[in-house]
This record gives sequence, C-alpha cells and structure tokens, in this order.
Amino acid sequence: MPTDLSRRGLLRLGALSTMALAGTESLISQATPAAPASGAVYLNLNENAFGPSPRVQPAIQQALSQLNRYATADLAAQFTQQVAAYENVSPDQVILGEILGGLGLHLSSTGGPGGEFLYSTPGYLALIDAAAQLGGVGVPVPLNAAGANDLPALQERIGPKTRAVYLINPHNPTGVLNEASAFQSFLRNASQRAPVIVDEAYLEYSTDFRTRSAVTLVREGANVLVFRTFDKIHGLAGLPIGYTLGPKALIATLKQQGLEDAEGLGRLNLAAASAALADPDHIPRVRSTVAAERETWNGVLRDLRLKHTPSAANFVFFDAGRPHDEVAGSMRQQGVVVARAFPPYSTWVRITIGTPQQNAAAQQALRRALA
Repeated sequence: MPTDLSRRGLLRLGALSTMALAGTESLISQATPAAPASGAVYLNLNENAFGPSPRVQPAIQQALSQLNRYATADLAAQFTQQVAAYENVSPDQVILGEILGGLGLHLSSTGGPGGEFLYSTPGYLALIDAAAQLGGVGVPVPLNAAGANDLPALQERIGPKTRAVYLINPHNPTGVLNEASAFQSFLRNASQRAPVIVDEAYLEYSTDFRTRSAVTLVREGANVLVFRTFDKIHGLAGLPIGYTLGPKALIATLKQQGLEDAEGLGRLNLAAASAALADPDHIPRVRSTVAAERETWNGVLRDLRLKHTPSAANFVFFDAGRPHDEVAGSMRQQGVVVARAFPPYSTWVRITIGTPQQNAAAQQALRRALA
C-alpha cells in the first residue's frame, strides 16, 4: 500500500542503524526489542525481532540525501527487474506494492456485485474486506483439523459465482503449511475455474520455500498470483513494501489502474527492499535463529501439555485451555502483549517469536497466567 515517511515514522530509522548483523550470535545480541518506552514486550504482530540485512542501513543513508525527491518510475522499474530475476519470472509478471486491498477491489468490480471470494477462516482479510466494499461476498471455509487450508472443502465450494480464491500458506494464525504436492495440484485445478491468490508472507521461514512456492505455477502461466512482503522475514515492517507475481495480462491491468505508483511506494522503501533482496545470507540466518527459538517454544508448550500446531512461521499457536482474553489479559498485566483472538479458536493464543530474552519473558508470563 502507498506509504510516506511522515506516516510511517522517521524515528524508526534510528533503530535500523543498529542492525549490523554478521551471524546468528549477532542476530540475537543486536536485535532491537519490539517494545515501546513503557518496557512492554510486543509479540503480537509477527514482526521480525532480528531486524533487516546489514546492507539496508547504508542503503537508507544513501537514499536520505534525496529525501526531498519522489521515487521515480525508473527506480520502480529497476527494482522490478531485480525482483523478476530473484523470482525467475518476466518483469511484466511483477507488480510492486502491498496491493492485496487494491486487488480485492479490482476483482470485485469485474463482473459486478455478488462475486464470491473464498478464503480460509480464521485468517487475514485485507483482500476479502476490500472486495466487500464493491459488493463482493466473502465465503469462509474453515481450516481442516490440522489447522491447514482445507483443500477438498475449498475445491467443492468453487462455483460459477467464484471471483477468486485467497489462501495463506503457511496459514496465519496457525502457521501450518499445506502438503506441497497436494497444494500444487489444488492450485492447478482451482485456477482453471477462478484466479487463486496465494499469500506467502511467511513461506520464506521454511527451508524448502522455493520448491513449495506457488511461483512455479506463475511461471507456467497459470491463473495464480503470489504475494510476498518485506515486512516479515526481511525485517522491514517500518518501511512496508511487497510485490505480487501473476499473469501478464492481469498485472498489466492492475498497473493501468494505478496499483503500482512509484511515488506512493516511497524512495526509502524501495532502497531498503532492494538492499534486502540483494543479501543472500541474511534470510538463512534469520530463518535458522527463528527455528531454534520456535523449537524452544515448542518445548515449553510440550512441558505445559498444551496442544499446538506445527508452525512453520515466526509465531506459535496453541490451545491454552481457557479463554483467550483471560490468558492474554494476564500476560499483558505482566508486560507481554500477544495477538488478538481468532474465533472460533476461542481458547487459542498466537505469540510472535521474539529474541531469546523476549521469549523467556513471554514464557514466564504464560506459565504464571496458567498457574
């Protein structure tokens, strides 16, 4: 979505300047705490506690010298070429920006009101909510017993009114990945009947994300779109930017409608994202560090005998055995903020994986909340 520096907070740049990371140990020791001056630990928005690539801060410093200038179409085109090379797709299959809302508006306006948008529930609803503004009808399909997208149920619900299918993989809030071959098969079949949007915001936390990614089908020309964001594993939530990969004709239409606006993308956002994408070593470091902390969390959950999902993302999701608000309220009183409730999982809690110190504080708060 369009951003500007005044709205997103120039003061965050000071935090970025501390991120000179060289390995797992420095990731842990130099991570900027995701907490305000009050001292609270915020583990509710799935931010990357370990920060961006060390290449980002110099890129931002260089871009600051032109802070009085709008980002240009040339800058956007250069970054598009970089993304296309990274994803092994044609540049005309790439549109920049966090466009899920705009995509929902476009798909809902095509064919008039009443189009149906299938999605897994509970989930992230930016696209669904946007479609509803122009008469789109959200069709929620519950997750399966494992907490993954229920592919057979979704396939059964696709019909003549289906305008699009929106899936998150791994899913949020459960963190569960669909089995790779079954997911690819579903995408091939479903995309012959309606566009399928796959939100892969957390997929890069998986070691085999490249083989799992739905980008494979984009390269084949299927009616599939893949959304990625730099807000998560790349650690750029303070300078939000993403991109979508999809069919050439649809990408061209979206650009004609103004969904990719260079000025709105922001000069600093483009500079930061370009530097992040150019670092081949940072993501593996973050991934391995988060995986180790996630396993520590799983050990605590096993020790507490709490049912939890096999999350492949940077958060854990577990059944606390009592109302969510009771557990979250107790933890908040202890200075730890966790995610909102996700009905109908009324006793389940999602906690973002933070630094070891933050996780230890959250684990202690959880134990006290359940005592």
